[in-house]
Amino acid sequence: MSDIIKIIYKKVDELIPYINNPRENENAVDYVASSIKNFGFKVPIVIDKQNEIIAGHTRLLAAKKLNLEKVPCIVADELSDVQIKAYRLADNKVSEFAKWDFERLNLELEEISLGDINLDMQNFGFNIIKNDKLDVEDEDFSTGEKTNKKEKVIQCPHCGKDVII
Repeated sequence: MSDIIKIIYKKVDELIPYINNPRENENAVDYVASSIKNFGFKVPIVIDKQNEIIAGHTRLLAAKKLNLEKVPCIVADELSDVQIKAYRLADNKVSEFAKWDFERLNLELEEISLGDINLDMQNFGFNIIKNDKLDVEDEDFSTGEKTNKKEKVIQCPHCGKDVII
């Protein structure tokens, strides 16, 4: 196994979706397309020697939606056919074991909402629920003055739990 990862660019039409892909990823395409549009194509598609996708079916669909001609790819030519099948499943499964730390998520979302970039987090699967009942007295630490601020409730896309930011 090589320690050097080589990223190459392939035409979208050259890539072959795996016929037995067990993931139903249509609901994620718009979110991935929004991510690519806002941040660039930061995670390459993993393919085998014949250009068949090992990991990245949703990224390919998003690229097609955005009318991209070429996408970054990694050719996993060191993997056997059995390893490819195992990696394809493992790559999709392992993310299911992660959980949200809601306190940290709140901090991140709050910083994004206060930042100089205008991003609508709904484009990435965070459903913002406006709730006018959540008026909270807050202290401006630079002046010591009390202010009222409206909090937002965001619904986690994975568990559906409401998160206050």
